[in-house]
Amino acid sequence: MGIISLEQTNRLYWLGRYSERVYTTIRLYSKCYDDMIDDIGDNYGGFCKMLEIPNIYSDKEDFNARYGFDENDPNSILSNLMRAYDNAIVLREEIGSETLSYIQLAIYAINKAKISRAPLLELQNVEDNILAFWGIADDFIDSETTRNIIKTGKRIERIDLYGRLKIGSKELKREFHRMETRLIRSGMDYDKSCLEQLRTLIEEIDDNTAIDYHSIVKQVEELVQV
Repeated sequence: MGIISLEQTNRLYWLGRYSERVYTTIRLYSKCYDDMIDDIGDNYGGFCKMLEIPNIYSDKEDFNARYGFDENDPNSILSNLMRAYDNAIVLREEIGSETLSYIQLAIYAINKAKISRAPLLELQNVEDNILAFWGIADDFIDSETTRNIIKTGKRIERIDLYGRLKIGSKELKREFHRMETRLIRSGMDYDKSCLEQLRTLIEEIDDNTAIDYHSIVKQVEELVQV
């Protein structure tokens, strides 16, 4: 593959981010769904607050139906998966038909989940296809730069979500190191001062340090502008 255009870079980066967003939010949504089905509580308001999305849902049934499967809800899992697909389909030549096919299979699975009486089982198939997408991307995409841009988006989204979800220091440090390596190799423009501040915020965490999740999210969101 030759020089990667700015438009291709943008689409590859957001393909990585949206695919990760789908994967991680399915896992979070599944737990929330189970709790509400078991009448443990109507905790969807806390879910929305944690992810900083508007709580537009009237009750837990409305949340379970719309957050997972309403394409008209811009924050739904289905909407984010469709954004991943919209980028992937344009990038068919860059990522290959084999890689694209797993995003298509994920859409097939989520549409089955939408009409299923046991949607979490079908959502597991969406997760499995996202995992397969990442794996096949490593195997079938020849361009190291293309792979690194996708994986940079994936890791940045994961750090962003881990910050919002208040995941522990061990996981944050692991994801930061993975992200930094991919980012530097990707050739993308990034804010070096943001990277240094992010490194300081994450690397200096110890057992006696309160994690500044708000600043971590802020820095990771400003790290790459595409």
